[in-house]
Amino acid sequence: MTDWQHAFAEIQRGAEEILLEEELIEKLKSGKPLKIKAGFDPTAPDLHLGHTVLINKLRTFQQLGHEVVFLIGDFTGMIGDPTGKNVTRKPLSREDVLANAQTYKEQVFKILDPARTQIRFNSEWMNTLGADGMIRLAARQTVARMLERDDFKKRYAGGQPIAIHEFLYPLVQGWDSVALESDVELGGTDQRFNLLMGRELQKDEGQRPQTVLMMPLLEGLDGVQKMSKSLGNYIGITDSPNEMFGKIMSISDELMWRYYELLSFRPVEEIEALKAQIRDGANPRDTKILLAKEIIERFHDDAAAEAAHQDFIQRFQKNAQPDEMPELTLSLAGEGLPIANLLKEADLVASTSEALRMIKQGAVKIDGQKVEDSRLLLDKAGTAVYQVGKRKFARITLG
Repeated sequence: MTDWQHAFAEIQRGAEEILLEEELIEKLKSGKPLKIKAGFDPTAPDLHLGHTVLINKLRTFQQLGHEVVFLIGDFTGMIGDPTGKNVTRKPLSREDVLANAQTYKEQVFKILDPARTQIRFNSEWMNTLGADGMIRLAARQTVARMLERDDFKKRYAGGQPIAIHEFLYPLVQGWDSVALESDVELGGTDQRFNLLMGRELQKDEGQRPQTVLMMPLLEGLDGVQKMSKSLGNYIGITDSPNEMFGKIMSISDELMWRYYELLSFRPVEEIEALKAQIRDGANPRDTKILLAKEIIERFHDDAAAEAAHQDFIQRFQKNAQPDEMPELTLSLAGEGLPIANLLKEADLVASTSEALRMIKQGAVKIDGQKVEDSRLLLDKAGTAVYQVGKRKFARITLG
């Protein structure tokens, strides 16, 4: 594998879409350091793991020798990013923006190399653009073009108001790319319209258009909606080690692999080996512990990760289970035993409907791990502790 092929494989990891791939390959083949841009509006004082999906990819580019620009949207933060919103966002005050921006600078260097990272603010060029410059910028696009954006289209069709200044947001984000002369811009999949706007404006200015790399949106702890502080399904990078550990251990086994893909720095081959171990009967809990410790080490240190692990053992793996509990053996017949039927046969619930209700409430655990799927089919022989609520336990052997 050539140097550029290795670099491209690393850049592709976890990416949802690259526009255009052939352009990026051409840029990598040139061997010249590229300017990589990712913008963050300082709308909240703390970052969470969802934000770090992009920052991790910036780290990848940095390790490959490229120039990374962490752009703080102190100007756009006062507009309020309308992406994905069905209502006009409340703009932040200048004081709020600057206070939040300062905490961002402190937090990103837990991932990025400060000596190789440019921190820029888009007020640098937007404040000098002036009213006439903003009008000329607005003249670059039509209302019809703006209404092609999915969230604007939905709000317009639903009769929900769209403030005129919200149309400026993608234009300003695109102008950031012109001001920085970026070669690559990173963003979430919900930023597609804004990212492509940068390409259009760069072409208009005679610049080589940036390559757009879109990363998927990280699901929160619920495994359904994207990680968000407003939804309360987030893991903050300033959370305490014990909080981080407990939250990561609460995610489903399926979501765990998504987190490995987007958050772990382990080589792909090592992650595939972990998957193979689970297919061979290893407990997913142990693999989740590895992920929890890796994340905590990144934002705290090794000692904090180990201390959180031991605290988890004391609180959940030892104290949560009684020393004595009913033990029984159930037969695996046909394709397997549905979880609801198992709970009823073990007298942990009165009926399968109660079992389904308890699963929905998050009250059912297997070896301390919450069951997320009410249709879970148990098809492997072995022994595990099944728990319903806080007091009902049974050690069940399937065979």
